[in-house]
Amino acid sequence: MAHLLGAEALSLEYPTRTVFDSVTIGIDEGDRIGIVGRNGDGKSTLLRMLAGRLEPDSGRVTRRGGVTLGMLDQTDALDPGMTVGEAVVAGRPEYEWAGDARVRDVIAGLVRDIPWDAQIRDLSGGQRRRTALAALLTQDWDVLFLDEPTNHLDVEGVAWLAQHLKRRWSPTSGAFAVVTHDRWFLDEVCTATWEVHDRLVEPFEGGYAAYILKRVERDRMAAASESRRQNLLRKELAWLRRGAPARTTKPKFRIDAANELIENEPPARDSVSLSQMAMQRLGRDVVDLLDVSVSYGDDVILRDIEWRIAPGERTGILGVNGAGKSTLLGLITGDVKPSSGRVKRGKTVKVALLSQQLGELQDVLDDRVSDVVGRLRTSYVAGGKELTPGQLLERVGFGSAQLSTPVRDLSGGQKRRLQLLLILLSEPNVLILDEPTNDLDTDILAAIEDLLDSFSGTLIVVSHDRYLMERVTDQQYAIVDGTLRHMPRGVEQYLELRSSTIRAENAESRAAASAGAAPAGSPTSKPKLSGAELRVAQKELAAAERKLERLQTQVAKLHERMATTDQSDYSGFAALSAELQTLEAQVSETEERWLELSDRLS
Repeated sequence: MAHLLGAEALSLEYPTRTVFDSVTIGIDEGDRIGIVGRNGDGKSTLLRMLAGRLEPDSGRVTRRGGVTLGMLDQTDALDPGMTVGEAVVAGRPEYEWAGDARVRDVIAGLVRDIPWDAQIRDLSGGQRRRTALAALLTQDWDVLFLDEPTNHLDVEGVAWLAQHLKRRWSPTSGAFAVVTHDRWFLDEVCTATWEVHDRLVEPFEGGYAAYILKRVERDRMAAASESRRQNLLRKELAWLRRGAPARTTKPKFRIDAANELIENEPPARDSVSLSQMAMQRLGRDVVDLLDVSVSYGDDVILRDIEWRIAPGERTGILGVNGAGKSTLLGLITGDVKPSSGRVKRGKTVKVALLSQQLGELQDVLDDRVSDVVGRLRTSYVAGGKELTPGQLLERVGFGSAQLSTPVRDLSGGQKRRLQLLLILLSEPNVLILDEPTNDLDTDILAAIEDLLDSFSGTLIVVSHDRYLMERVTDQQYAIVDGTLRHMPRGVEQYLELRSSTIRAENAESRAAASAGAAPAGSPTSKPKLSGAELRVAQKELAAAERKLERLQTQVAKLHERMATTDQSDYSGFAALSAELQTLEAQVSETEERWLELSDRLS
């Protein structure tokens, strides 16, 4: 495969530490790279150096002539005075971008719910982030660098982005590198993984599951002091192998080696024992929502909710932003009162909510971390073992140097971990996690999931992190049109439901448009065609439809040829890729003309 971009002997040093020391790495056509590592080890810094936005102290980054590179940074770079439409399509006229299938797909996948004429300055942080991502994806790039693209995307948006990246280029063209803590996304789209650690970049073949396997193999050969981390990674690997069958179909995931590593590894959770302990702590009654509805004026948020939460239940809640997930959690905690129906709570229920605001830390900002934890409990039992506060802090990634750090000086991810520990030490028997993955890297997420495996109460999780949702819960519900629906097949079933709903909405919009309702941004009236012009336009439209069918058939056959071609035949692949690009250009041009004709005749 042709080389696109490379870094040679990159070094970068700040006054307090060395970030990279003589790193050499390269990106070729067809590379799909996930970048993982602890927070602060330099993942975003690596992307910025490769993109040319940050100069290294020594070494160089080279790029093949003519290669175009686009980057989604964590900072907001959009002009506040622009409208959403101007930002997304970069000022292209409507007849041009509306005929581009990729642009239409990006708009539908990321910004369909954002007003087209809204100014950037008036958007929320999440809407600006999605608009910036859409503006990047509507353009043509040879290489994409994406820094936390799944932030502010719900489960549906993450699934769309994964499919878009898988379809964006042919398997042997284009490349991207992505920094994200979303492990499902990494395993879904990446064929290689770079781990950033200890001032170097270590490449692995395969997605997240393959990376975990190879890390286990690497750590088995490391010093005995790494035994605690080895056990945690084996547990993570065991769950990956016992999870969705699709994870085991990665061609480079060595299943035999994985089975050997985890043959004596017990299941992640002893569900029977945990349920028995939960029954002892909670009794039979936890929280029952009985025919509950919540409305604010004429706006109905939830209606006729019937949910009897059981002792030891582990449930994930799905739903688009604004569907009512926070309202549902408020009913359970007692912060929201129902407009009708009844909420019944057990006498021994003690609910704790891990919110997104870090409110639990406001009173201890000036205290040292070890003092804050030590005041609550002298010991904590997790996984059948008694842990001291120091051991518990170490288990979720706090080093000895951080134990004496004031809480206010911790990073966002460290504060998040401390917040969860304080909640667990308060011994709730109903734990609610509202977006618990914010600011946490993959290693820390695995450690927290391991800690939650030993939680013997009822667990309710709201998260856009599909991996975490499937990892720590046993069943999922979705809020759909104000009602609570069980999803027996989990997140996949929810995504199928959302996809069918969107198709139905689009069909209704087309029907309304054909009945005379003009879509937003289009002219309210068009000049009428004469009889001769009408006949010519109709003939040309029919010819365009036939040409599109013929071209699409040729594209499909070419994809089949590429799939059966020897992958080592680089010249053959290059010829096929060039032919495919020519066909796709003809398809785009014909679609654009078909759209213009359809608009004139409608």
